[in-house]
Amino acid sequence: MSMNKTFGSILIIAGTTIGAGMLALPLASASLGFTTATLLMAAIWSLMIYTALLMLEVHQHAAPHATLHTLAYQLLGRKGQMIASFAMIFLFYALCSAYIAGGGAQLNDKLTHWMGLNVNPQTGTIIFTVFIAAVVSVGTHSVDIINRVLFTLKVIALFVMLWLLIPHIQSQHLIDMPVHKGLIISALPVVFTSFGFHGSIPSVVRYVGVDIKSLRKIMLIGSAVPLLVYILWQAASQGVLNQSDLIASTTLGAFISTLSSMLNNPLVSKSVSIFADLALATSFLGVSLGLFDFISDTLKRTNCLKGRLQTALVTFVPPLCFALFYPQGFITALGYAAIALVILALFLPVAMVVAQRKTHQKTAQCYQVRGGTAALYTVTGAGLLIIAAQLLQMAGFIPAVG
Repeated sequence: MSMNKTFGSILIIAGTTIGAGMLALPLASASLGFTTATLLMAAIWSLMIYTALLMLEVHQHAAPHATLHTLAYQLLGRKGQMIASFAMIFLFYALCSAYIAGGGAQLNDKLTHWMGLNVNPQTGTIIFTVFIAAVVSVGTHSVDIINRVLFTLKVIALFVMLWLLIPHIQSQHLIDMPVHKGLIISALPVVFTSFGFHGSIPSVVRYVGVDIKSLRKIMLIGSAVPLLVYILWQAASQGVLNQSDLIASTTLGAFISTLSSMLNNPLVSKSVSIFADLALATSFLGVSLGLFDFISDTLKRTNCLKGRLQTALVTFVPPLCFALFYPQGFITALGYAAIALVILALFLPVAMVVAQRKTHQKTAQCYQVRGGTAALYTVTGAGLLIIAAQLLQMAGFIPAVG
Protein backbone atom coordinates (compact mmCIF):
# COMPACT_ATOMS: atom_id res chain seq x y z
CA MET A 1 0.00 0.00 0.00
CA SER A 2 1.35 3.38 -1.03
CA MET A 3 1.94 5.62 1.99
CA ASN A 4 1.07 8.52 -0.30
CA LYS A 5 -2.45 7.14 -0.85
CA THR A 6 -2.82 6.28 2.84
CA PHE A 7 -1.92 9.80 3.90
CA GLY A 8 -4.18 11.32 1.26
CA SER A 9 -7.08 9.10 2.33
CA ILE A 10 -6.61 10.09 5.98
CA LEU A 11 -6.94 13.71 4.92
CA ILE A 12 -10.06 12.92 2.88
CA ILE A 13 -11.71 11.33 5.94
CA ALA A 14 -10.58 14.14 8.25
CA GLY A 15 -11.45 16.85 5.72
CA THR A 16 -14.91 15.38 5.13
CA THR A 17 -15.56 15.26 8.88
CA ILE A 18 -14.26 18.71 9.79
CA GLY A 19 -16.86 20.73 7.95
CA ALA A 20 -20.06 22.59 8.58
CA GLY A 21 -20.82 20.43 11.62
CA MET A 22 -17.82 21.84 13.45
CA LEU A 23 -19.03 25.37 12.83
CA ALA A 24 -22.34 24.52 14.49
CA LEU A 25 -20.83 22.74 17.51
CA PRO A 26 -20.33 25.81 19.78
CA LEU A 27 -23.90 26.92 19.09
CA ALA A 28 -25.40 23.46 19.55
CA SER A 29 -23.49 22.77 22.78
CA ALA A 30 -23.72 26.30 24.21
CA SER A 31 -26.03 25.19 27.01
CA LEU A 32 -24.12 21.98 27.84
CA GLY A 33 -20.83 23.24 29.22
CA PHE A 34 -17.37 22.16 28.05
CA THR A 35 -17.06 18.93 30.06
CA THR A 36 -20.46 17.56 29.09
CA ALA A 37 -19.95 18.53 25.44
CA THR A 38 -16.52 16.82 25.37
CA LEU A 39 -17.86 13.59 26.86
CA LEU A 40 -20.72 13.61 24.37
CA MET A 41 -18.32 14.09 21.45
CA ALA A 42 -16.08 11.25 22.67
CA ALA A 43 -19.10 8.93 22.92
CA ILE A 44 -20.32 9.82 19.42
CA TRP A 45 -16.81 9.39 18.00
CA SER A 46 -16.56 5.90 19.55
CA LEU A 47 -19.91 5.02 18.01
CA MET A 48 -18.93 6.26 14.56
CA ILE A 49 -15.49 4.67 14.42
CA TYR A 50 -17.03 1.34 15.48
CA THR A 51 -19.51 1.41 12.59
CA ALA A 52 -16.76 2.55 10.19
CA LEU A 53 -14.85 -0.61 11.10
CA LEU A 54 -18.05 -2.60 10.52
CA MET A 55 -18.07 -1.16 7.00
CA LEU A 56 -14.52 -2.41 6.47
CA GLU A 57 -15.61 -5.88 7.62
CA VAL A 58 -18.29 -5.77 4.92
CA HIS A 59 -15.93 -4.45 2.23
CA GLN A 60 -13.37 -7.25 2.71
CA HIS A 61 -15.68 -9.71 0.94
CA ALA A 62 -16.66 -7.34 -1.89
CA ALA A 63 -14.98 -5.93 -4.97
CA PRO A 64 -12.83 -2.81 -4.38
CA HIS A 65 -15.14 -0.68 -6.53
CA ALA A 66 -18.32 -1.69 -4.64
CA THR A 67 -20.47 1.17 -3.36
CA LEU A 68 -23.09 1.06 -0.63
CA HIS A 69 -25.69 0.59 -3.37
CA THR A 70 -23.97 -2.63 -4.46
CA LEU A 71 -23.19 -3.91 -0.95
CA ALA A 72 -26.76 -3.41 0.27
CA TYR A 73 -28.15 -5.39 -2.66
CA GLN A 74 -25.69 -8.26 -2.19
CA LEU A 75 -26.33 -8.60 1.55
CA LEU A 76 -29.84 -7.24 2.16
CA GLY A 77 -31.62 -7.79 -1.15
CA ARG A 78 -33.73 -5.37 -3.17
CA LYS A 79 -35.52 -3.84 -0.16
CA GLY A 80 -32.26 -3.22 1.65
CA GLN A 81 -30.81 -1.66 -1.48
CA MET A 82 -33.79 0.70 -1.80
CA ILE A 83 -33.46 1.81 1.82
CA ALA A 84 -29.71 2.32 1.42
CA SER A 85 -30.17 4.25 -1.82
CA PHE A 86 -32.83 6.52 -0.35
CA ALA A 87 -30.77 7.23 2.78
CA MET A 88 -27.62 7.86 0.75
CA ILE A 89 -29.32 10.19 -1.73
CA PHE A 90 -31.23 12.05 0.99
CA LEU A 91 -28.13 12.48 3.15
CA PHE A 92 -25.74 13.48 0.39
CA TYR A 93 -28.14 15.87 -1.29
CA ALA A 94 -29.02 17.44 2.09
CA LEU A 95 -25.35 17.90 2.98
CA CYS A 96 -24.40 19.16 -0.48
CA SER A 97 -27.31 21.61 -0.36
CA ALA A 98 -26.15 22.85 3.03
CA TYR A 99 -22.52 23.18 1.94
CA ILE A 100 -23.43 24.99 -1.30
CA ALA A 101 -25.72 27.38 0.58
CA GLY A 102 -23.11 28.04 3.29
CA GLY A 103 -20.06 28.07 1.03
CA GLY A 104 -21.77 30.19 -1.61
CA ALA A 105 -22.80 32.78 0.97
CA GLN A 106 -19.26 32.89 2.37
CA LEU A 107 -17.71 33.28 -1.09
CA ASN A 108 -20.21 35.95 -2.06
CA ASP A 109 -19.32 37.87 1.10
CA LYS A 110 -15.61 37.72 0.14
CA LEU A 111 -16.33 38.92 -3.41
CA THR A 112 -18.43 41.82 -2.11
CA HIS A 113 -16.56 43.03 0.98
CA TRP A 114 -12.98 41.83 0.46
CA MET A 115 -12.65 42.33 -3.31
CA GLY A 116 -15.15 45.18 -3.67
CA LEU A 117 -17.08 43.51 -6.50
CA ASN A 118 -20.75 44.32 -7.03
CA VAL A 119 -22.21 40.84 -7.60
CA ASN A 120 -25.65 39.35 -7.05
CA PRO A 121 -26.19 36.78 -4.25
CA GLN A 122 -26.25 33.84 -6.68
CA THR A 123 -22.78 34.49 -8.14
CA GLY A 124 -20.79 33.09 -5.22
CA THR A 125 -23.04 30.04 -5.01
CA ILE A 126 -22.56 29.18 -8.68
CA ILE A 127 -18.77 29.76 -8.67
CA PHE A 128 -18.34 27.66 -5.53
CA THR A 129 -20.38 24.79 -6.99
CA VAL A 130 -18.69 24.84 -10.40
CA PHE A 131 -15.22 24.74 -8.81
CA ILE A 132 -16.00 21.75 -6.58
CA ALA A 133 -17.87 19.99 -9.42
CA ALA A 134 -14.88 20.35 -11.74
CA VAL A 135 -12.48 18.87 -9.16
CA VAL A 136 -14.75 15.93 -8.30
CA SER A 137 -15.58 15.17 -11.94
CA VAL A 138 -11.91 14.70 -12.82
CA GLY A 139 -11.61 11.89 -10.25
CA THR A 140 -10.57 10.85 -6.74
CA HIS A 141 -6.92 11.67 -7.40
CA SER A 142 -7.74 15.30 -8.14
CA VAL A 143 -9.87 15.45 -4.98
CA ASP A 144 -6.90 14.05 -3.06
CA ILE A 145 -4.50 16.70 -4.41
CA ILE A 146 -6.85 19.68 -3.98
CA ASN A 147 -7.96 18.42 -0.58
CA ARG A 148 -4.35 18.26 0.63
CA VAL A 149 -3.83 21.90 -0.29
CA LEU A 150 -7.12 23.05 1.26
CA PHE A 151 -6.61 20.87 4.34
CA THR A 152 -3.14 22.34 4.89
CA LEU A 153 -4.53 25.86 4.61
CA LYS A 154 -7.37 24.90 6.94
CA VAL A 155 -4.92 23.64 9.56
CA ILE A 156 -2.97 26.90 9.32
CA ALA A 157 -6.19 28.92 9.71
CA LEU A 158 -7.19 26.70 12.62
CA PHE A 159 -3.89 27.25 14.46
CA VAL A 160 -4.08 31.01 13.87
CA MET A 161 -7.67 31.04 15.14
CA LEU A 162 -6.81 28.99 18.24
CA TRP A 163 -3.66 31.06 18.86
CA LEU A 164 -5.82 34.19 18.96
CA LEU A 165 -8.52 32.65 21.16
CA ILE A 166 -6.70 30.39 23.66
CA PRO A 167 -4.96 33.22 25.62
CA HIS A 168 -8.43 34.61 26.41
CA ILE A 169 -9.87 31.37 27.80
CA GLN A 170 -11.36 31.75 31.28
CA SER A 171 -11.34 28.56 33.35
CA GLN A 172 -14.63 29.50 35.00
CA HIS A 173 -16.41 29.20 31.65
CA LEU A 174 -15.08 25.66 31.14
CA ILE A 175 -16.62 24.30 34.33
CA ASP A 176 -20.14 25.54 33.61
CA MET A 177 -22.73 22.79 33.94
CA PRO A 178 -25.63 22.14 31.53
CA VAL A 179 -28.38 24.75 31.74
CA HIS A 180 -30.97 22.00 31.31
CA LYS A 181 -30.27 18.26 31.21
CA GLY A 182 -32.79 17.78 28.40
CA LEU A 183 -30.53 19.81 26.11
CA ILE A 184 -28.04 16.92 26.09
CA ILE A 185 -30.61 14.93 24.11
CA SER A 186 -31.31 17.92 21.89
CA ALA A 187 -27.63 18.29 20.99
CA LEU A 188 -27.28 14.65 19.88
CA PRO A 189 -28.23 15.10 16.18
CA VAL A 190 -25.87 18.05 15.60
CA VAL A 191 -22.91 16.41 17.35
CA PHE A 192 -23.66 13.13 15.54
CA THR A 193 -23.71 14.83 12.13
CA SER A 194 -20.36 16.46 12.95
CA PHE A 195 -18.70 13.02 12.86
CA GLY A 196 -20.27 11.84 9.62
CA PHE A 197 -17.71 10.53 7.12
CA HIS A 198 -19.16 7.10 6.26
CA GLY A 199 -20.40 8.15 2.83
CA SER A 200 -16.78 8.57 1.73
CA ILE A 201 -15.67 5.08 2.88
CA PRO A 202 -16.52 3.28 -0.42
CA SER A 203 -14.61 5.95 -2.38
CA VAL A 204 -11.56 5.52 -0.12
CA VAL A 205 -11.74 1.71 -0.46
CA ARG A 206 -11.90 2.08 -4.24
CA TYR A 207 -8.90 4.44 -4.11
CA VAL A 208 -6.57 2.38 -1.90
CA GLY A 209 -7.91 -1.16 -2.45
CA VAL A 210 -9.17 -3.73 0.06
CA ASP A 211 -6.20 -3.54 2.42
CA ILE A 212 -7.83 -3.91 5.84
CA LYS A 213 -4.73 -2.99 7.85
CA SER A 214 -4.23 0.26 5.94
CA LEU A 215 -7.94 1.03 5.89
CA ARG A 216 -8.22 0.59 9.68
CA LYS A 217 -5.36 3.05 10.11
CA ILE A 218 -7.05 5.49 7.73
CA MET A 219 -10.37 5.30 9.59
CA LEU A 220 -8.88 5.53 13.09
CA ILE A 221 -6.47 8.39 12.39
CA GLY A 222 -8.76 10.16 9.94
CA SER A 223 -11.60 10.30 12.50
CA ALA A 224 -9.38 10.92 15.57
CA VAL A 225 -7.97 14.13 14.07
CA PRO A 226 -11.42 15.78 13.97
CA LEU A 227 -12.13 14.68 17.56
CA LEU A 228 -8.94 16.41 18.75
CA VAL A 229 -9.72 19.51 16.67
CA TYR A 230 -13.28 19.62 18.01
CA ILE A 231 -12.11 19.46 21.62
CA LEU A 232 -9.64 22.33 21.04
CA TRP A 233 -12.33 24.31 19.22
CA GLN A 234 -14.83 23.77 22.03
CA ALA A 235 -12.25 24.79 24.64
CA ALA A 236 -11.48 27.98 22.72
CA SER A 237 -15.04 28.99 21.95
CA GLN A 238 -16.66 27.95 25.25
CA GLY A 239 -13.69 29.21 27.24
CA VAL A 240 -13.80 32.71 25.75
CA LEU A 241 -17.57 33.21 25.74
CA ASN A 242 -19.86 32.44 28.65
CA GLN A 243 -23.01 30.37 28.18
CA SER A 244 -25.35 33.37 27.89
CA ASP A 245 -23.25 34.90 25.09
CA LEU A 246 -23.08 31.58 23.24
CA ILE A 247 -26.80 30.97 23.59
CA ALA A 248 -27.49 34.47 22.25
CA SER A 249 -25.34 33.75 19.15
CA THR A 250 -27.92 31.87 17.12
CA THR A 251 -26.03 31.99 13.80
CA LEU A 252 -22.43 31.52 12.67
CA GLY A 253 -22.22 35.19 11.67
CA ALA A 254 -23.46 36.32 15.08
CA PHE A 255 -20.98 33.96 16.78
CA ILE A 256 -18.04 35.34 14.78
CA SER A 257 -19.18 38.91 15.43
CA THR A 258 -19.48 38.29 19.18
CA LEU A 259 -15.99 36.80 19.35
CA SER A 260 -14.49 39.66 17.35
CA SER A 261 -16.18 42.42 19.34
CA MET A 262 -15.44 40.82 22.72
CA LEU A 263 -11.73 40.46 21.96
CA ASN A 264 -11.61 43.75 20.03
CA ASN A 265 -9.52 42.05 17.36
CA PRO A 266 -10.60 42.01 13.68
CA LEU A 267 -8.11 39.18 13.02
CA VAL A 268 -10.41 36.87 14.99
CA SER A 269 -13.25 37.53 12.59
CA LYS A 270 -11.03 37.01 9.54
CA SER A 271 -9.38 33.81 10.83
CA VAL A 272 -12.70 32.22 11.81
CA SER A 273 -14.24 33.27 8.49
CA ILE A 274 -11.34 31.83 6.45
CA PHE A 275 -11.44 28.62 8.47
CA ALA A 276 -15.21 28.39 7.86
CA ASP A 277 -14.63 28.74 4.10
CA LEU A 278 -12.00 26.00 4.03
CA ALA A 279 -14.00 23.71 6.31
CA LEU A 280 -17.01 23.96 4.00
CA ALA A 281 -14.87 23.37 0.90
CA THR A 282 -13.07 20.26 2.18
CA SER A 283 -16.24 18.77 3.59
CA PHE A 284 -18.12 19.47 0.36
CA LEU A 285 -15.31 17.78 -1.61
CA GLY A 286 -15.54 14.57 0.42
CA VAL A 287 -19.34 14.41 0.47
CA SER A 288 -19.81 15.24 -3.22
CA LEU A 289 -17.14 12.66 -4.15
CA GLY A 290 -19.14 9.99 -2.32
CA LEU A 291 -22.37 11.13 -4.02
CA PHE A 292 -20.67 11.24 -7.44
CA ASP A 293 -19.39 7.65 -7.14
CA PHE A 294 -22.74 6.46 -5.78
CA ILE A 295 -24.72 8.01 -8.65
CA SER A 296 -22.23 6.71 -11.21
CA ASP A 297 -22.67 3.18 -9.85
CA THR A 298 -26.47 3.48 -9.54
CA LEU A 299 -27.01 4.87 -13.05
CA LYS A 300 -24.30 2.63 -14.56
CA ARG A 301 -22.52 5.58 -16.16
CA THR A 302 -19.25 4.91 -17.96
CA ASN A 303 -15.94 6.46 -16.90
CA CYS A 304 -15.57 8.38 -20.18
CA LEU A 305 -15.95 12.16 -20.48
CA LYS A 306 -19.61 11.98 -21.49
CA GLY A 307 -20.48 9.59 -18.67
CA ARG A 308 -18.71 11.68 -16.01
CA LEU A 309 -20.38 14.87 -17.25
CA GLN A 310 -23.79 13.19 -17.01
CA THR A 311 -22.98 12.02 -13.48
CA ALA A 312 -21.79 15.51 -12.52
CA LEU A 313 -25.06 17.08 -13.67
CA VAL A 314 -27.14 14.66 -11.59
CA THR A 315 -24.79 15.14 -8.63
CA PHE A 316 -24.58 18.94 -8.47
CA VAL A 317 -27.62 20.48 -10.18
CA PRO A 318 -30.29 19.45 -7.60
CA PRO A 319 -28.43 20.79 -4.51
CA LEU A 320 -27.42 23.90 -6.48
CA CYS A 321 -31.07 24.60 -7.27
CA PHE A 322 -31.95 24.18 -3.58
CA ALA A 323 -29.23 26.65 -2.57
CA LEU A 324 -30.25 29.18 -5.21
CA PHE A 325 -33.97 29.13 -4.36
CA TYR A 326 -33.61 28.54 -0.60
CA PRO A 327 -30.30 30.21 0.38
CA GLN A 328 -31.21 30.36 4.07
CA GLY A 329 -31.63 26.59 4.24
CA PHE A 330 -28.13 25.83 5.61
CA ILE A 331 -29.18 24.82 9.13
CA THR A 332 -32.44 23.22 7.95
CA ALA A 333 -30.61 20.90 5.55
CA LEU A 334 -28.08 19.88 8.22
CA GLY A 335 -30.87 19.07 10.69
CA TYR A 336 -32.65 16.67 8.36
CA ALA A 337 -29.34 15.06 7.40
CA ALA A 338 -29.02 13.54 10.89
CA ILE A 339 -31.89 11.10 10.34
CA ALA A 340 -30.48 9.84 7.03
CA LEU A 341 -27.00 9.61 8.55
CA VAL A 342 -28.31 7.31 11.30
CA ILE A 343 -29.64 4.94 8.64
CA LEU A 344 -26.47 5.14 6.58
CA ALA A 345 -23.81 5.11 9.31
CA LEU A 346 -25.48 2.99 12.03
CA PHE A 347 -28.40 0.86 10.91
CA LEU A 348 -27.07 -0.31 7.53
CA PRO A 349 -23.56 -1.32 8.71
CA VAL A 350 -25.13 -3.35 11.53
CA ALA A 351 -27.65 -5.01 9.20
CA MET A 352 -25.03 -5.83 6.55
CA VAL A 353 -22.57 -7.24 9.09
CA VAL A 354 -25.27 -9.45 10.63
CA ALA A 355 -26.16 -10.78 7.16
CA GLN A 356 -22.53 -11.29 6.18
CA ARG A 357 -21.56 -13.09 9.38
CA LYS A 358 -24.25 -15.67 8.69
CA THR A 359 -22.56 -16.65 5.42
CA HIS A 360 -18.86 -16.11 6.23
CA GLN A 361 -17.39 -17.99 9.16
CA LYS A 362 -14.64 -16.23 11.05
CA THR A 363 -11.13 -17.41 10.14
CA ALA A 364 -7.60 -16.24 10.84
CA GLN A 365 -7.64 -14.36 7.53
CA CYS A 366 -11.11 -12.92 8.05
CA TYR A 367 -11.35 -9.51 9.76
CA GLN A 368 -14.17 -9.20 12.29
CA VAL A 369 -14.86 -6.24 14.57
CA ARG A 370 -14.99 -7.05 18.26
CA GLY A 371 -18.02 -6.50 20.48
CA GLY A 372 -20.33 -9.24 19.34
CA THR A 373 -24.12 -8.99 19.39
CA ALA A 374 -24.20 -6.69 22.43
CA ALA A 375 -22.26 -3.97 20.58
CA LEU A 376 -24.56 -4.25 17.57
CA TYR A 377 -27.63 -3.82 19.80
CA THR A 378 -25.99 -0.80 21.46
CA VAL A 379 -25.38 0.85 18.09
CA THR A 380 -28.99 0.26 17.07
CA GLY A 381 -30.28 1.72 20.33
CA ALA A 382 -28.08 4.79 19.94
CA GLY A 383 -29.43 5.32 16.44
CA LEU A 384 -33.03 5.16 17.64
CA LEU A 385 -32.21 7.70 20.36
CA ILE A 386 -30.69 10.16 17.86
CA ILE A 387 -33.67 9.88 15.50
CA ALA A 388 -36.06 10.35 18.44
CA ALA A 389 -34.14 13.47 19.52
CA GLN A 390 -34.44 14.99 16.03
CA LEU A 391 -38.14 14.14 15.70
CA LEU A 392 -38.93 15.48 19.17
CA GLN A 393 -37.21 18.77 18.31
CA MET A 394 -39.13 19.02 15.05
CA ALA A 395 -42.39 18.40 16.96
CA GLY A 396 -41.46 21.00 19.58
CA PHE A 397 -41.47 18.58 22.54
CA ILE A 398 -37.84 19.32 23.46
CA PRO A 399 -35.91 22.59 22.94
CA ALA A 400 -33.99 22.99 19.70
CA VAL A 401 -30.27 23.79 19.69
CA GLY A 402 -27.89 25.29 17.18
